[in-house]
Amino acid sequence: MPFNFPIFLTWLRIAVIPLLVGIYYIPDNIIGMTDKNLIATLLFVAAAFTDWLDGYLARKWAQSSNFGAFLDPVADKLIVAAALLVLLNFDRVQVWVAIIIIGREITISALREWMALMGASASVAVHFLGKIKTTMQLIAVSFLLYDGPFLGINCAQVGKWLIMIAAMLTLWSMFYYLQKAKQVIIEKG
Repeated sequence: MPFNFPIFLTWLRIAVIPLLVGIYYIPDNIIGMTDKNLIATLLFVAAAFTDWLDGYLARKWAQSSNFGAFLDPVADKLIVAAALLVLLNFDRVQVWVAIIIIGREITISALREWMALMGASASVAVHFLGKIKTTMQLIAVSFLLYDGPFLGINCAQVGKWLIMIAAMLTLWSMFYYLQKAKQVIIEKG
């Protein structure tokens, strides 16, 4: 298993997950909900930034690896799923949205594994649509975690709209990947 700074950043993103969830278990008389929301948002935004940074540095420093390519999307899926579960707990996201987002991630991960077994992993390689979906999810979740006013913006309301847009992009990207896989299946018979 290779280790370099981009992979360290990916592991750091995974390590943030218990902190993100755990902050909400601190009693309110020690840290109020507003501060918990702020800390969770800052942790999530920092983790989201490392999602971009680790890939950028891996390419720039020629430190890309198969392990890094595997671990990076796993870290993304874990932190988004953990944040969605926190948001569900506080009734800031609807169950159907969380099911769509988490269910898509499981489905596409399984599809990629299946396509790899068929020798057709390139057919379901990361597409620009998937990157847009991830970006929208990260922005929406950040707004929902903050859940308060910021510079005159009602983050809770904006976050609810953005997460629904993210859910629609999530479905769109899932159908895109399923269509690509269907073409491979038809070609291979």
